[in-house]
Amino acid sequence: MNTNLRIPHGEDKVKVELTVKELMVLAGARFPNNHLIEVGARKKLNEVLEQTYEIEGRNSSAYEF
Repeated sequence: MNTNLRIPHGEDKVKVELTVKELMVLAGARFPNNHLIEVGARKKLNEVLEQTYEIEGRNSSAYEF
């Protein structure tokens, strides 16, 4: 197990706006009749991650040869 995993700017804070239901789903609550709550919550998290790494130049041409 690698305990030395390094994530650049891993201690930076980000803000994600979630509904109470979305927060509950991410904490482990189940809504069997509405799977879309979990999908929406995970989508919001992924969007914030993508935006955060875009700022750091993930898609920049500096890495092209």
